[in-house]
Amino acid sequence: MSLNFVEMDIRSLRAYVLDNRNDDEAFYVLADRLKASSVSSTVYPCPDTPENLAIMEQAIQEKLGQSIQKQKG
Repeated sequence: MSLNFVEMDIRSLRAYVLDNRNDDEAFYVLADRLKASSVSSTVYPCPDTPENLAIMEQAIQEKLGQSIQKQKG
């Protein structure tokens, strides 16, 4: 039985890879899928300066606010 990794949702594919760590094909499909989904992610600078620390704190506050709104809504 051959699995179609391309059609699997990411949660199922991740679970499969964790259970079948020697399946290189599944691993590479998962890696490609994760890389593709991270393209739209926001990348923040390392908080190594006061300015970057402020940017990081603001981003965290915004995410916390979004989480609270989702819980209320």
